Amino acid sequence: MKYLIGRIRAVPWWGWVLGFVYFGLQYGMYRLGAWLSRVLGTVAWAFEWKIDAVDDLFPVVPVFAAVYLFSYVFWICGPIAVSLTSRRNFINYIAGLSLAYVVGFLFFVCMPTYMDRVKEGLMAYTGAGGFFEGLLATIYAADGSELAFNLFPSYHCLISAYCYLGVRRRPEISRGFRIYSLVMALLICLSTLLTKQHYIVDSIGGVAIAVACYALMERLDPGGRRADRS
Repeated sequence: MKYLIGRIRAVPWWGWVLGFVYFGLQYGMYRLGAWLSRVLGTVAWAFEWKIDAVDDLFPVVPVFAAVYLFSYVFWICGPIAVSLTSRRNFINYIAGLSLAYVVGFLFFVCMPTYMDRVKEGLMAYTGAGGFFEGLLATIYAADGSELAFNLFPSYHCLISAYCYLGVRRRPEISRGFRIYSLVMALLICLSTLLTKQHYIVDSIGGVAIAVACYALMERLDPGGRRADRS
């Protein structure tokens, strides 16, 4: 417990600030993307990117609604945890995360995708009893109800994968927390499929964008260049 309290106290103020700022930013860009697609009319060519042979293999497992919602806490903790690593790594992390947000946002606006929850038989959960069924119904109600948009890429998978990449192989972060981050990222990605919030292409696309943006910033190394000027 003393170790945990010590690590929390070691978090710099900008780690706390950016943890909450980037949480709000992802929500704002998600909603803005949906709004702009309607204003610009691109929503008219929205398509359903479903692979029946794969996506129909995933059942609805209501308990994963809790994992899906816990992702918001996980995302806030991402920049906070990475702020405990070197300043160079933190700058690269934030730069890559910002780019990943923008890439996802451009897909939302220019290449909108959707899911018809009525056709998928998901609206039955809106009247079902049970705690986790209620969580699932709340998620659906807050995200378009019968028609969900902004599926590709899955921001849930994109941001969760990026949270793990930021602490992966970082000696400043305990091995336990790194394992926890990997397990949570995997569970959140799985939750997008088992809550039927996304299709498999959306989830893979989110992870791929996260990995590509992280790798690009590792190569460009804006944090290293900033350190050289200091």
